[in-house]
Amino acid sequence: MATRSLLLLAVVLAFVVAGAGNAAGIALSSKLIHRFSDEAKVFRVSGHRFASSWPQRSTVEYYEKLLASDFQRQKMKLGSQFQFLFPSEGSQTMSLGNYFGWLHYTWIDIGTPNVSFLVALDVGSDLLWVPCDCVQCAPLSSSYYSSLDRDLNEYTPSGSNTSKHLSCSHQLCELGPNCKNPKQPCPYVVNYGTENTSTSGLLVEDILHLAAWKNGTSNTNNSVQAPVIVGCGMKQSGSYLDGIAPDGLMGLGLGEISVPSFLAKAGIVRNSFSLCFDENDSGRIFFGDLGPINQHSTSFLPSPSNGNYDTYIVGVQAFCIGNSCIKETNFKALVDTGTSFTFLPEDVYEKVSLEFDKRVNATKTSFDGYPWKYCYKTSSQASVKIPSVTLVFPANNSFVVYDPVFPVNSNEGVIGFCLAIQQGDEIGIIGQNFMTGYRMVFDREALKLGWSRSNCQDLSDAKGMNLTPPPKGTPANPLPTNEQQSNPGDIAVAPAVAGRAPSKPSAASSRITQWRFYLLRLSLLLLQFHIVLDCLVGSCFFLDEDVRCLSCNVN
Repeated sequence: MATRSLLLLAVVLAFVVAGAGNAAGIALSSKLIHRFSDEAKVFRVSGHRFASSWPQRSTVEYYEKLLASDFQRQKMKLGSQFQFLFPSEGSQTMSLGNYFGWLHYTWIDIGTPNVSFLVALDVGSDLLWVPCDCVQCAPLSSSYYSSLDRDLNEYTPSGSNTSKHLSCSHQLCELGPNCKNPKQPCPYVVNYGTENTSTSGLLVEDILHLAAWKNGTSNTNNSVQAPVIVGCGMKQSGSYLDGIAPDGLMGLGLGEISVPSFLAKAGIVRNSFSLCFDENDSGRIFFGDLGPINQHSTSFLPSPSNGNYDTYIVGVQAFCIGNSCIKETNFKALVDTGTSFTFLPEDVYEKVSLEFDKRVNATKTSFDGYPWKYCYKTSSQASVKIPSVTLVFPANNSFVVYDPVFPVNSNEGVIGFCLAIQQGDEIGIIGQNFMTGYRMVFDREALKLGWSRSNCQDLSDAKGMNLTPPPKGTPANPLPTNEQQSNPGDIAVAPAVAGRAPSKPSAASSRITQWRFYLLRLSLLLLQFHIVLDCLVGSCFFLDEDVRCLSCNVN
C-alpha cells in the first residue's frame, strides 16, 4: 500500500513540477527506484553482499528493513541523548614521541568486563582495531616502551560477555562475498598508505565504554555503553610492528564502520566530533561536538577518485606567507591526524617554500638525517623572524598557522629549524602540525570542517573549549595583514608513518519489533513524500532510505 501510494504521489508531483517548469523555461527530471526493487538489488548486492540476504517483498523482514531506516531518521531529527561523549578513561589525548610516530593516542575501554587499550587516533581511516588473539602483533609489555607506565592489553573476544563475531552475511562485511559460508566469521584486511603496513583478522561486535557530558555536567552516572564493530587484529605488519599503534588504532573516518557513525546512527550524539592538539603534546577528543557558533568552517569535497564523501577533503583557494598571498596556489587537501606534517602538491610547494625562504632572516643549511629541504641555522639566543602561513578557504575563511617550523636540537640546545612542510602528491595533506592550537570540528552532518583557536582544556573548563562566543571586539581569524612572529619551540618532531585506508560507505542494520510497524506506517508514507520532494528540487544525497534518488538533473 505504501509503495503504491508513493508511486501515485510521485506521478502527481511530477506533473505539477513539470507544469511550473515549463512556465519558467526549466525542466526537472528525476529517476526513482524502490530500495528493495530488482534494480536496486543489482546495484547494491553485486560484488558486495550475499543475494540470499535480500528481503522478499511483503514479508515481515521486508517491512522491518523498510522501517529500520525510518526509525533511524526519526532519531537523527529528534536530536541526540547526550551533548558530548568521550572515552570512559577521559577525553585527554597524548603524543608519546618519535618511537610512537608522533601520533596522538587515548585510552579506551572495550568489552565486558572492560579491557583498556591505548589506541592511536586517525581521521584518515575507518576501522577501530586492537591486537587480538595475536598471531603477529607488536610487543605489549611496558618494559619495551620507555614512555609507558603500564602494560598494553590484548583483546580476546571469548573473554567478553558482550562480544559476538560478525558473520559473512552482515551488511558491513566487505569481504563477505569471498566467504565459503555466509555464517562464518567475517574477515577483514586493511592496507594503509605506508608501505607494507596492514592489519588483518576478524570483525567483532562489542561494547565501547564512554563517558557523557549532558546538560553541562559530567559524572560517573552518565556512562554509556555503545555497541560498535571492532577489528580483532590477529596479524599486523610493517610499521605496526615497530612501535606505531602497538595497541590498536581508532579510525574516525566517514565510513559506516567507524565509531562516530555508530554513535550517530544509534541517536546517542550528533554526527560530529572534535579533536584538539596543544603545543605540549596533549589534547582532547569529544564525540558529538559541533563546535562554537563563532568558528570558521569550510565544506568537505567529494573524493576525486569516485565522487563519494568517504574522506575529509577540503579545497584551499590560496596559500599565504606572512602578509603575501601567493598566486596560483589553490589545491585540494586531505585533513589527516594520522600524518604529523603537512604536504603540498609539487607546484604549490615550490612557490610556498621559496616565498618562505625570502622572508626568513636566517642562513639556509641542511642537517644530517633530516629530509627537509628548507632548514636554517640559529641558536637559542638568536632573534629569528619566522612568518606565519595561512590557508585561505572560500568566503575568506582563513586558517592561520603561527608556527610552521620545528626546531633541530643537539646536545648544545637548539641549533636550527626547518619548514615543517613537505612535497607531496596531487592532493595535499593538512597534517597534525598545522592543527596544533585549534579545536578541529569534523561536522559529518553538514559535511564541514570547523576550526577555532583553543588551549584544549577539558569541557569542565568551558572557556578553554570556546563553548561561548568571544567578547565583542575580539578579532576573527583574519587574512594576513602583517607578519606574525614566533620562535621555534623546544620539541622536534618526526613524520608519522601511519597511513590511511580508503573507506567504502555501506549500510548499517538494526532490529525492530513488529508492533512498531503498525504505529509508524503513516510516518513512513510522509517521509517518502519528503524524499520525493527533495529529489524533485535537486537534493539527492540519501543513504538507506526507503526510496533512493539515483540521479537528479536540472536542465
